[in-house]
This record gives sequence, structure tokens and C-alpha cells, in this order.
Amino acid sequence: MLQQQTMAIIKATAPVLEVHGVTITKTFYKNMFDNHPELLNIFNHTNQAQGRQQTALANTVYAAALHIENLEAILPVVVQIAHKHVSLGVMPEHYPIVGKYLLAAIKEVLGDAATPEILQAWEQAYGVIADIFIQVEEDLYKQTENDGGWRLFKKFKVVNKEVENAIVTSFYLAPADGTALPSYLPGQYITIRTAIPGDTYLANRQYTLSQAADGKTFRISVKKESDTTPAGKVSNFLHDTLQVGDTLDVSAPAGVFTLQKSTKPLAFISGGIGVTPLHSMVQALEDAPQVSFIQCARNEDVITFQQSIEQKIAALPNASYDALYSDQEQYINEAIIAERIAKDADVYVCGPVPFMAATVKALENNGFAPEQIHYEFFGPALQL
Repeated sequence: MLQQQTMAIIKATAPVLEVHGVTITKTFYKNMFDNHPELLNIFNHTNQAQGRQQTALANTVYAAALHIENLEAILPVVVQIAHKHVSLGVMPEHYPIVGKYLLAAIKEVLGDAATPEILQAWEQAYGVIADIFIQVEEDLYKQTENDGGWRLFKKFKVVNKEVENAIVTSFYLAPADGTALPSYLPGQYITIRTAIPGDTYLANRQYTLSQAADGKTFRISVKKESDTTPAGKVSNFLHDTLQVGDTLDVSAPAGVFTLQKSTKPLAFISGGIGVTPLHSMVQALEDAPQVSFIQCARNEDVITFQQSIEQKIAALPNASYDALYSDQEQYINEAIIAERIAKDADVYVCGPVPFMAATVKALENNGFAPEQIHYEFFGPALQL
């Protein structure tokens, strides 16, 4: 437990973190990687290059400062991040390294304003927060092992490669040792880790499992990004280089964006490749009083899983499906939501950040409460 004086100092620094948080986290990551380049085998290089990881960490540190007297308030965020950490192989021995360079970054950015009292308070607070993460992550590791999964990574073989459309290809992955796979919840993801020719460090990417659990294979469905962007390096490697018979390191399934048990109507709104978790969810449905699926894509050439979703929707009572194409100036909006989605529905949203921001705002403007709206980012836990 932290002393009251320590918590008061932490809360008093929150406004400073709100202003300088991203500068601190950028400094932190640079200095840590300069001195511990081996950690680049764990972190997603694209999120670093785009600044998303730095922003996500700044948000988390700021939230911790605001809620330092009641850290249970941010426990849902802690659990979400812990799932990401477990999927990437973060271990207890990494936390002292992070703490050292985070405190040094606070001192470097704030200069004389970071007094010995402030640094001591943050050192104590970081110790408490790190212990929470370590405990939550150890519980997740143990739960995964108890459910038939594994800790860290396991060697998998590509057993099938299937082109879905002009930009999306599905990869079917099976354990190289031939063992059975654990079950997983619709919406969960895995991390794949691979060495890309010419790169010094391993590349990690998290991809949603795009089919229901069958005990034999994992399926990921990967959009090919532009090869001129950092995000395109791994997707282009998978599309152009990875072949049936090749191997990858794969984590056990993780993630909290999953289909919750409910007796209420359900609605799914996807944008682009954000359809992958929602596809898994709708395929797992057995009964619901009403189901609405609104799939947004650029055009008919790049819409993914449309036929599979339509077949499932047709097999459900009181269910509807709509496709919206941005090339035809068709966008999700308040009118479509009001017409197609029940007011008391639980709504699941996934897609690019601007799409989700617009969709969540449209839902809120239509009177949907926050507890009705479920969404997940592909990447760090940013804010809408």
C-alpha cells in the first residue's frame, strides 16, 4: 500500500503528465531500446514507428496517476494490457528495466521540476503498479496452461494458405508437434513471431482468430498493407513469402474483446479487416432474439467473409445483414443505426480508429449507453 503523502504527490503530477506524457514515453522507449535492444524482439516495431505505443503508455501512466488512490478503477484496462503482454511474452524480469528507464525519462524531460520527492513517489507507485501487472499476467499464464495452452511461444506450421480477396489472405496454422489446440473465445487473437530476411530483430504481430475453435488449426486472415508503410512489412512477408510448410512462433490465444453471454439483441458493425473478430462471434451464435450485422468496406472486391456471414445470418431467426461501400458513398450513420439496430442491443464494433470513433459517436447520439458498446483496437489501447 502507498502512503497518503505518496499518493498526493502522484495525483499532483497528473496535469504535468497530461501535457508531457507522450514526450516522456518517447524518451523512455528510445533510451530503453538503446540500452536493451534485445527488447525489440518483443515490441511491435510498427506501433513504435507510428507513435501508437508511446501514446498508449502515456494514457496508461496518466490514468494511473488520476486513480492512484483507487487503482481498481483502471483494472479493466490493466487486464486488457496484461492480455497483450502475455501474448507477446512479457515476463516479470522486464519490469525493473521498464521502471528504471521510465523514471529516468521523467527526470530527463521535466528537469528540475522532477524533484527527489516526486521521483521517489513515482518509484514507489511504479513498484505497486508493476506488481499488479505481474500478478495479473502470471494468473493469465497459469490459466492458459490449465486450459491446454502454453506459456510464451510454440512452433507452428502453415498447413494452408487461402486467398480471400484482392487484399486479404487466410493462413491456417497447426502445431508442429501435432498436439491438439486449446479452445478459445470468439474474438480472441494470437501473436505470431517470425524473422524477416534482412531484419535484425524478430517481428511480432497480433492477429484475430477468424474461425471458430476446432482443436486442429488456428486461422488468421491478414490484410496486405502498403509495402511503403511500417505496417506493411509483416503483412507483405506473410502474403508474398510465407508458404505452406513454413513455420512460425505462435502464442496461445488471448484477449478480452469477446462475445459476452446475453439474452438481449446483438449487433455487429465492422469496418474493413475489423470484420475478423466479429465474424468469429457471429459464427459462434446459437440463439439471440435479434441479430444485426452491418459490414462496411471500400467496395465489393475487398469485402471479406461476406458470403459466410450472410449464410449464418440466413440461418438465424430475426436476423439482418447490410453491406455498406465507401466507394459508393455509403457510410454508417445515426439513421442506419436507428433503422437496423434494436435500442436495447449489445453492439460490437471493430475497424480502423476513425471508423470506430465515428461509429461509437453515432451509437451514443442514438442513446446507446457505454455498457452496451463493445469495441477493440488492433494495436495498443488508445483512446477514441
